[in-house]
Amino acid sequence: TDLDAIAKIANAAQLPLIVDNTSATPYLCNPIQHGAALVVHSTTKYLTGNGTVTGGAVVDSGTFDWSATDKFPSLSQPEPAYHGLKFHETFGPLSFTFHGITVGLRDLGMTMNPQAAHYTLMGIETLSLRMERHVANAKKIASWLETDPRIEKVTYAGLPSSPYAKRAMRICPKGAGALFTVAVKGGYDACVKLVENLNIFSHVANLGDARSLILHPASTTHRQLSEEQQEAAGAGPSVVRISIGIEDADDLIADLDQALSAATA
Repeated sequence: TDLDAIAKIANAAQLPLIVDNTSATPYLCNPIQHGAALVVHSTTKYLTGNGTVTGGAVVDSGTFDWSATDKFPSLSQPEPAYHGLKFHETFGPLSFTFHGITVGLRDLGMTMNPQAAHYTLMGIETLSLRMERHVANAKKIASWLETDPRIEKVTYAGLPSSPYAKRAMRICPKGAGALFTVAVKGGYDACVKLVENLNIFSHVANLGDARSLILHPASTTHRQLSEEQQEAAGAGPSVVRISIGIEDADDLIADLDQALSAATA
C-alpha cells in the first residue's frame, strides 16, 4: 500500500490514518514515518512468533489533532463520566492513549494475561533476527515457486517481477515480509492435495509463526463464499496462502516440491 499517498488523502479529510502493521512488523516498516496516526498490531503473529498468544497492540503517533473538527467528540468534548474532562485539551499528544486506557479498559476490561504478555516480550527480543530469516527464506522460496511449471502465479512484493516491488522497497526497505499467495495449476483439488501432502508446513490459519504455515482459503476460511466472491477477495479455488517460517529454506523447498508432485500427478 502506498502509505504516503493515503496519508495525504486522510490529512485532507482530517481523518487519522490507521495502519495494520502486523505482517510487516516494526522491523520492516515504520508507518508513522509515512504519515500514519495510529498503528495496530496483532501480537499473536510475528511479534510473539510462536502462535501461543492471543493479543494486540495500538501505537499512537501523538500527531493527530483530535480537536480540529467535531468528528471525534469523545476526545475533543467533555467526558461526562470523568467530570467533564476534555481528553485532547488535557493530555494533548497522549489523549488517544489515555482515552484508550481509561474508557477502553473500563468498558472492555484487560484482555492480555500476564503469561501471554511474558511470552510476547520474550518473542520481541528475537524479532529482528527472525524477520531477517523470514524475509531471506521467503525471497528464495517465492523465486523458486515462480519458475516452477506447476505454479500458475506467485503474488509476492519481494519478487522483482511484482508490480509492487519498487513500492515495497520504499515502504519496507528491509524486505517485503514472508507472507504471500500462490496459484497452483490444477485448481481446487490440487490445492487440497498440496496441503495434505506437506510434511514440514503446518496447515494452520494463523500467520507469522517461526514455523512455516499454509492455508487453502477456498476450502477453509473462505468456504462460505461463492467462487466469484472468493476470486474478488484474492482467495480463489486455486490459491494457497503461505507464511514462510525460519526453517532451512532448502528443506522447505524440498517439502513443497514433493507435495506439488503429489498434488499435480
